Amino acid sequence: MKNIYKILRFSALMVLTLLIFNSTTFAQEEATQDTTVQETPKERPVRPAFESGLLFDATTTTVSPAKTLEFILQHRFGYTDGAKDFFGIWGSSNIRVGLNYSILDNLTVGVGTTKINRLQDLQLKYRIIEQTRSNSIPVTIVLHEVIGVDGRDKATWDQNEGSAGYKFSNRISSFTELIVSRRFNDHLSLQASGAFTHYNCVDSVYDHDRVSLSFAGRYKFSPQGSLIVAGDFPLDISAIKDYKKDSDKTTIIYDKPNISIGVEISTSTHAFQIYLASAQGILPQEDIMWNNHDFFNKGIMIGFNLTRLWNF
Repeated sequence: MKNIYKILRFSALMVLTLLIFNSTTFAQEEATQDTTVQETPKERPVRPAFESGLLFDATTTTVSPAKTLEFILQHRFGYTDGAKDFFGIWGSSNIRVGLNYSILDNLTVGVGTTKINRLQDLQLKYRIIEQTRSNSIPVTIVLHEVIGVDGRDKATWDQNEGSAGYKFSNRISSFTELIVSRRFNDHLSLQASGAFTHYNCVDSVYDHDRVSLSFAGRYKFSPQGSLIVAGDFPLDISAIKDYKKDSDKTTIIYDKPNISIGVEISTSTHAFQIYLASAQGILPQEDIMWNNHDFFNKGIMIGFNLTRLWNF
């Protein structure tokens, strides 16, 4: 009889324990559900407006995720002169090799070196806001900065080699840009930007500063293929000019827009662009300050870019 009593008592305690446990679990689930209902869903960003962080020689608003390394190869052949120079391939070319690394999901730093003028560059790209799928934020905004250092012999800046006029700061140029982009749908993306270019040292007949506007677009016509276009337009603003144009016809006027049009083929880790462009410089400050070729008047060259991503 005692054994039966013990068994019944043990069974009652087990049932009571299970009831308490189930009641507690049910209450926790209800609380969790209530919390979930009350929480505001997190805004999801749209896919990047452009397949690559690079478009011709321009930076796009696309920023790779943190711990991503990007290798960049940019090449410009010479200006085309028909079959005489095999459409520019035998002419004077320019090339840049660079590396970009994403420190954060919205911050990338980069370094590179360019053939013409032996330019070394340091770049920074910071995404300020990002377009969302709900369009509560309709655009992506990025700040882009390029510091260039001219690596030519210091006599380039001296009237006489070895004169006291040389300073290291003479070599430095900068390009500061604010870019706004929007991905309209799976096919069309556009961006516009305003920029300020500065050179610490130029010949006496040229300006140190220039303001410019740039526009770029991409139309994706297949899963991997896109038509890409861009234009950089220097502005003639008297308030920041050092040199006023006069009747001196020997002075070369560097104020032509840089027009580019091409095709991009991309995958999740690669992007290849082949295009026609009018400026031979590769760093943006070179294109804005020193282009004197007209895209529509024998001022075209062939170029290509190749980028490769690695995640760590």
